[in-house]
Amino acid sequence: QVQLVESGGGLVQAGGSLRLSCVVSGSIFSINGMGWYRQAPGKQRELVATLTSGGSTNYADSVKGRFTISRDNAENTVYLQMNSLRPEDTAVYYCNADVSPYGSRYFRYWGQGTQVTVSS
Repeated sequence: QVQLVESGGGLVQAGGSLRLSCVVSGSIFSINGMGWYRQAPGKQRELVATLTSGGSTNYADSVKGRFTISRDNAENTVYLQMNSLRPEDTAVYYCNADVSPYGSRYFRYWGQGTQVTVSS
C-alpha cells in the first residue's frame, strides 16, 4: 500500500506565495517521476510540473518562471514552490508519484488533493 499526502494549501492574496508538500509513504522500493497537477472548478485536471528521478523538469507554460518543483529523495517528498500567485491559479492541487513497491513494475499513485485559493 502506497499513500500520498499533500499539505500546504490555503488562501492567499494575489502576488503571494505558497509551498505545497507531498509525502509518499508505505511500501516503497523506489520512486521514479513525481509531479503536480491541478483541477479548477468546471475544468479538466491539468499538468502543473513534473520532475524525473534524474532531475529533469517540465512546467506548464502558465506557471513557468513562477513555480518551482523539487524533491527530497531521502524523505520521499516532492514540493511545489508557488510565487507570484494569480487568481487563475485557484484549484485543487494533486501530487502524483510513479512508485515501484517491490522492485519490479512502477505504478502511478495520486494524493487526495489540497485546495489553493488566490484572492484578487
